Amino acid sequence: MNKSPNAKVLAMEIIRYIGDQVSESGLPIERLPELSNLIGAPSDQFATGLVNNLIERGVITVGNVIGGQNSARFYGVNLSLDGWEQYEAEKRGDFEGNYGFIAMQFGDDKLDAFVGEVIKPSIVEHLGLEFVDMRDTARAGIIDDIMRITIRDAKFVIADLTHDNNGAYWEAGYAEGLGKPVIYICEKIKFNKDAPHFDVNHCTTVMWSADNPDEFCTELVAVLRRSLDV
Repeated sequence: MNKSPNAKVLAMEIIRYIGDQVSESGLPIERLPELSNLIGAPSDQFATGLVNNLIERGVITVGNVIGGQNSARFYGVNLSLDGWEQYEAEKRGDFEGNYGFIAMQFGDDKLDAFVGEVIKPSIVEHLGLEFVDMRDTARAGIIDDIMRITIRDAKFVIADLTHDNNGAYWEAGYAEGLGKPVIYICEKIKFNKDAPHFDVNHCTTVMWSADNPDEFCTELVAVLRRSLDV
């Protein structure tokens, strides 16, 4: 089951949406639309609560508000100076959500099971962080843009190189360019038989085997702790 991003990430989604719209038109948003589908919030009420909170914190400015606390409609919406600073910082990749992202090839039953049954629970248990892939981020919008935003806001990225997947390499490179911690993993049999591309074969790679998940998890968590300084 897909999980909604945490409130911090959703609030950043609202800031990003307003900043993008105002940057394109040069004008405040005449009326803020219902945001739940646009930002992946669990409900319109939840999204409205975040908007109210951002207004109270001075991040968003509004010309007029009509309706109650949980069903308000917002008119003349813009970002404050603090809001624009947060918007620009997120564009640079300075924002960190409370989750990690994995770049991987989909459709491999063994890898899908290992990620879902071993890696994700281990990261939640030992680091208290969510761990997502693109299948966990479904919401309205162009998938390439959603992927970039998800990587840009991630605390760290894990890239699985088992299949020499071009997308996984690209996503890892994008994260590296943003200065995000990137940890490479690869199935042990594949790594020993045919090492990954030379551009990354000098990077730390944690090898996994479905037959020995505990050893992998111990090493992965240790690498993540060093990378995240936690």
